[in-house]
Amino acid sequence: MAKTRPKVLSVVLAGGEGKRLMPLTMDRAKPAVPFGGTYRLIDFVLSNLANSGLTQIAVLTQYKSHSLDRHISITWRMSTMLGSYVTPVPAQQRLGPRWYQGSADAIYQSLNLINDQNPDYVVVFGADNIYRMDVDAMLQYHIDSGLGCTVAGIRVPRKEASAFGIIDADENHRITEFLEKPVDPPGLPGSPDESFASMGNYIFSREALVQALHDDAHAPDSRHDMGGDIIPKFVDAADAQVYDFRDNEVPGHTDKDADYWRDVGTIDAYHDAHMDLVSVDPEFNLYNPDWPIWTMQEQAPGAKFVMRGSCDDTLVSAGCIISGTDIYRTVLGPRARIERWARVDESIVMNHVKIGSNATVHRAILDKNVIVPDGAQVGVDHDHDRARGFTVSPGGVTVVGKGITVPY
Repeated sequence: MAKTRPKVLSVVLAGGEGKRLMPLTMDRAKPAVPFGGTYRLIDFVLSNLANSGLTQIAVLTQYKSHSLDRHISITWRMSTMLGSYVTPVPAQQRLGPRWYQGSADAIYQSLNLINDQNPDYVVVFGADNIYRMDVDAMLQYHIDSGLGCTVAGIRVPRKEASAFGIIDADENHRITEFLEKPVDPPGLPGSPDESFASMGNYIFSREALVQALHDDAHAPDSRHDMGGDIIPKFVDAADAQVYDFRDNEVPGHTDKDADYWRDVGTIDAYHDAHMDLVSVDPEFNLYNPDWPIWTMQEQAPGAKFVMRGSCDDTLVSAGCIISGTDIYRTVLGPRARIERWARVDESIVMNHVKIGSNATVHRAILDKNVIVPDGAQVGVDHDHDRARGFTVSPGGVTVVGKGITVPY
């Protein structure tokens, strides 16, 4: 007899503009931004859900969604025999001529998805963080509690916790307060130097979520935000708990990346997360065969190295041609081409980028189809970078937007 599983609908919130990642989000949604050479940001949450056996997934999109919709439609095709699907859902304006007013409003305007699927539980996850997670383990934790809401929390040093939405919970993990970037973050019971930061991942019992969304939609002072409005309502009703991400065990994890999670919402965080990939013993291991990150790989031949040079602590994607150059701590996207005597270090080089002879690229992000001519420099002189119209982050990372030929 087939095992009876609860009915679960997963909703991925992928409608954010990603203004802090400009110019990488100039003409693409934040979840569609490439990551790690061959992936896009959204591939991480979709891989976690799929690997967890949660394969009925709606992705709510809004801003500049064409490349995101295309990626989902082409890449995330699942067998329909058992009812599996990943479907992009654009803003439908079902409740009038208005865009989503916040993450809670996005789900409220898409309640037809919940009504049609008729799930017992609704998983609501963000689309643009880097991590591995067995979501089924969190779901079981939620079911066992009998509560209406479970929030995934990651432990962060208390002295750094003011940068996050913070969860104050008692010794039984029941949430007593949900705080937005508090000046004096509360410590954890038994670990006063740590605080729970919200990962922006939630699981709800269906009836409780629908009622909360209806109430929020008619609240005139609400911002219609999941973290800012919906979760505090559950907390006030003593109907919310925190799930400790440290307790989540993913097959094949290393001691280093067991509870790895990064919010890559800024250029510096995005760059740092890439640097976490490239060491011999990486902070986040992409080479875990037991919990793979899935995507559509570009059809290209193997990478080719021509003449002498060096390539240390670097991820090299298919189709790259590297000719006698020195590369260090860099991620190369598919079909990047680097000519002789160039120098590239601590950089992110995306698809189809060309770097000429004697060029230098230092702590930079080169978006798709960028051309760096022979002898040109990027990331060496920040004032010169700004004068040429390039973005330079507070941490000193230069970003060259899609399709630009770098002037001297």
